[in-house]
Amino acid sequence: MPPDPPHDELVRRAKASDLAAFEELTTRHERKIYSLAYRMLQNRQDAEDVTQQAFLSAIEHLAQFREEASFATWIYRIATFAALKVIRKRKGLNTVSLEQATEPGEDYDSIPHPEYIADWKQSPEQLVERNETQRLLDAALTQLDEKHRLVFVLRDVEGLSIQETAAALGLTESNVKMRLLRARLQLREELTRTLGDPATRIERGHHPHE
Repeated sequence: MPPDPPHDELVRRAKASDLAAFEELTTRHERKIYSLAYRMLQNRQDAEDVTQQAFLSAIEHLAQFREEASFATWIYRIATFAALKVIRKRKGLNTVSLEQATEPGEDYDSIPHPEYIADWKQSPEQLVERNETQRLLDAALTQLDEKHRLVFVLRDVEGLSIQETAAALGLTESNVKMRLLRARLQLREELTRTLGDPATRIERGHHPHE
């Protein structure tokens, strides 16, 4: 059985109007694009629509793809901005304005103290790629406010820089950093209840320094 062709070969063939090559690229990335869209939107139908839209946009603009980044990175960026458009168009939902650059009281002194602490060998960000924790992570993400979830997904799941995340969401870099810290802390606490070492458990009210 011949080995699967590499991505760069598939991209070259797809640019030459080889539909089968583009279909193979779609097959390789469709599940991850859907997962990204669902984490951002928390709605299966919207995630399916964004996934389809991302690949339609990719095939329409494939000639403009200069291969300075990987195809995966390129298609993830397309899906990200498609999902952001969906969020901005939602009406009558309890969402936070993505353009809100500052929030009164959102500073390091306002970071809540965790209710539950236990030692980990890895952070939530490092666990993103581990198959056995995908379900736990997705469940924990649903507990985050939209503004914090989006920052975490863009920065720690998709891998955008702080500057790119700020530009995508219309926020200041300091605001992105603050929301990212809050998201990481809340995710860590949620996941610690399952993944933390019970022998090192410390609940609020029993902290050694209090």
